[in-house]
Amino acid sequence: MGAFVDGILNIDPVLAYALVTCLVFAEDALFLGFLIPGETAAVLGGVIASRGEGQLWLMMVLVILAAVLGDTAGYEVGRHFGPRLLALKILDRHRARLQKAQDFLRRRGGSAVFLGRFIAFFRAVMPGLAGIARMPYQRFLAFNAAGGVVWGAGFVLLGFLAGNSYEAVANTVGRDLAAAAAVLAVVALVILRLRGVRRERQAADGS
Repeated sequence: MGAFVDGILNIDPVLAYALVTCLVFAEDALFLGFLIPGETAAVLGGVIASRGEGQLWLMMVLVILAAVLGDTAGYEVGRHFGPRLLALKILDRHRARLQKAQDFLRRRGGSAVFLGRFIAFFRAVMPGLAGIARMPYQRFLAFNAAGGVVWGAGFVLLGFLAGNSYEAVANTVGRDLAAAAAVLAVVALVILRLRGVRRERQAADGS
């Protein structure tokens, strides 16, 4: 992995743009999140910009577009080929996590698409699962775009600020963001529950 990372950091900037974009896209589009580290690719994009070998704003734009378009491709793959993909033997050892992702999607709907962007395995499979579940595309796109903007800009900026400390960032930020996403999910559930209670009270007062 180290040689691969060093190779990205030392190639022509145009090729670096293309490779980072392709890695982020492929992670979300092809159910490959457990093989291709999209977080690492985005962080490396920021490192490249910090070395003056690329433009920070351009790297952010490319990573965000790759994330959003990759999720859209994953959604379409899931919508058209989902059941066949889920039956692949390569996914057998991930059945428990796939079931958790499907349960999360059923419970949270669009917010699962947004929050799933910050958890490596969910980021790879959530678009496809949304397609399988026939989530309305406009709803999917709204949460997909919001997650792509926050995630893409955030990780590239992390790499830019970290500079040559990218390895420590890439190794720890995944765990930290997973914990943060879990906290956000709990907070969102509490807020939604409180809103539900408030609506029930208002309906009772009006009746």
